[in-house]
Amino acid sequence: MRSVLVVSSAEEHSKQIFSALGPEYTVDNTDSRETAVNILGNRKHQLTFIDTELFSDSEDYQEALDPFINLYPNAQVILMTPPEWMRKTVKLLKAGASDCILFPINAEEVRLVVKSAEESTIKDLELDYLRDKFWQTDTLDLVRTENTAMRKLYEKIRAVAPTKATILISGETGSGKGVLARLIHIHSQRRNNQFISVHCGAIPDTLLESELFGHEKGSFTGAHRKKLGKFEIAKGGTIFLDEIGTISPESQIKLLQVLQDGTYSPVGSEITVTSDARVIAATNTDLQQKSENGTFRKDLYYRLNVFPIEVPPLRERHDDIPYLSNIILKRLNSEYGKKINQIHPAVTAALKKYSWPGNIRELENLMERAYLLESTPVLTPENFPEELFEKDPTSTILPIHPDTTRAEARKQAVKEFERQYLKELLSRNRGKVKVSADEAGITTRQLNKLMLKYEIRKEIFKT
Repeated sequence: MRSVLVVSSAEEHSKQIFSALGPEYTVDNTDSRETAVNILGNRKHQLTFIDTELFSDSEDYQEALDPFINLYPNAQVILMTPPEWMRKTVKLLKAGASDCILFPINAEEVRLVVKSAEESTIKDLELDYLRDKFWQTDTLDLVRTENTAMRKLYEKIRAVAPTKATILISGETGSGKGVLARLIHIHSQRRNNQFISVHCGAIPDTLLESELFGHEKGSFTGAHRKKLGKFEIAKGGTIFLDEIGTISPESQIKLLQVLQDGTYSPVGSEITVTSDARVIAATNTDLQQKSENGTFRKDLYYRLNVFPIEVPPLRERHDDIPYLSNIILKRLNSEYGKKINQIHPAVTAALKKYSWPGNIRELENLMERAYLLESTPVLTPENFPEELFEKDPTSTILPIHPDTTRAEARKQAVKEFERQYLKELLSRNRGKVKVSADEAGITTRQLNKLMLKYEIRKEIFKT
């Protein structure tokens, strides 16, 4: 039997919805958002109807809706709203609510909204199933995301990976372009053949042509033997050209020929070689702008830009940092053999607030350094750079005794940061320990220990 939760201070609303849906549904009701979150945490309901007037005291609708939407996948939240609340209702819909009905409640409208919501849930479940069937098992963690832009990016990869189309990946340095190129190869028809990566910016112009296309013995000083080029080695597979914007005009001409008709000649040879390697290029510069100002061939740019993919910088996907940091932690455990399985909540909070000029590569470097220094089963703030935990200029400055050492002062600052983080976390979740622990990425037992340590009582946050 399907279950529905009605959240409204008016008891007749739940009666009207029960009457509209009939006996095949069970209808529970409550008059507060806080109690509703508790009910949903203990029992899954297919649909939640919420009176929009219960959001009248909310300034951040996204924050107010998150506890309902994040409890389980495919959550469907239906708003019940008076006509004069339509402008605020639109904001709630943008924040994640699924649909709405107007007061007074109309039975036919309820049935239509419920039918639409259930069809949407089925469609989402089918898509989730297809996604899992498409992605290789060992890449499922990598493609997990809460970021809208990254979801669209992975949908693009799903569409283009099985084809042989040329791809141009653009994004800032360290944003993961190489990882995405390999992800495309793994999910292509060429997965059993070579994936060859060439960092064009790291090879001198005089050697790049030879590196890509090979050379004959004696074709230039130092060419003591014949060498196969990367395009020939990548035959039947994928060649990834990173920092493509750095290649010389001569190499641009030869690369254009390969992309046009699949042929080239090694350096010092008149023999024409055929290549069927798929080309994935990457750039951290604006190639279109470079083609406009004449520093990059326009015809080559158009050949490379058949299927463009733009990677958002890490500062625009802070919601994915807990997933990414845990993936990095797993890799570090595999490489170094330690058993560090937790990241301190104060660290996670600081990582989410940082601007990440170096993107994912900077995150990897910071975590690896902290991992090597860590002597406990938890990555703690003490092993991360101090500037990561710097407070805003407007924050209260802690009084420091003249005899306090630098280490003691830092320890005191971290404790204060952690205490404030826990208070804000519990305040946001109205004292709900389970919800707060999940958000912090720790167990309820760990959260209770921290609350005991800092003498924080959950009761004071429930009102």
